[in-house]
Amino acid sequence: MYELVDFDMALLLAINGWNAVWADNVMWIISGKLTWIPLYLLLIGLLWWRFGWKRALLLTLALVAVVGLSDWTSGLIKHAVCRWRPAREPLLDGLVHVVNGYRGGRFGFVSSHAANTMGLSLLFCMLYNKYSHHVWWLMLWVGMNCWSRMYLGVHYPGDIVGGLLLGSFWAVIAYVAIRLTRRRIGADIGYK
Repeated sequence: MYELVDFDMALLLAINGWNAVWADNVMWIISGKLTWIPLYLLLIGLLWWRFGWKRALLLTLALVAVVGLSDWTSGLIKHAVCRWRPAREPLLDGLVHVVNGYRGGRFGFVSSHAANTMGLSLLFCMLYNKYSHHVWWLMLWVGMNCWSRMYLGVHYPGDIVGGLLLGSFWAVIAYVAIRLTRRRIGADIGYK
């Protein structure tokens, strides 16, 4: 168990230790919540374009629910596990590069950013499956967002993996619920 924790810390320090002023600025922007509003609007627009406003409204609500549940449960897990964020870990004091004085909240396992972006992206990809090129762009977004959290020193790689699994869980639950009610919102949603 200790080897895994040591590996997690070493990997975080390797990612976080590669720092430059330009990278600090880029990662800060990538990690920002407001940065991605145009992407959210684009995704909603694509749903409306493909499914029409009635079904798209329900699917948009499903996406919002997945993000909300991912965020809520990640907060519960953080306070149950109580694993310090790297930038707040006493053992790493002075070793973690902190950007703009940002250290995040006290606890970091699991990453809400990872859970939210993965849940949203995976559910959208399952709903919009006929256009597989969206999968790669959205997974690139998830990867950039997760990398930025480690670069900023606010999450260990293990926090990220936990968040990705949590977001995937909620996306699959939502997708199954949508498929079970497909007569109400249309049979052409998702995988056949």
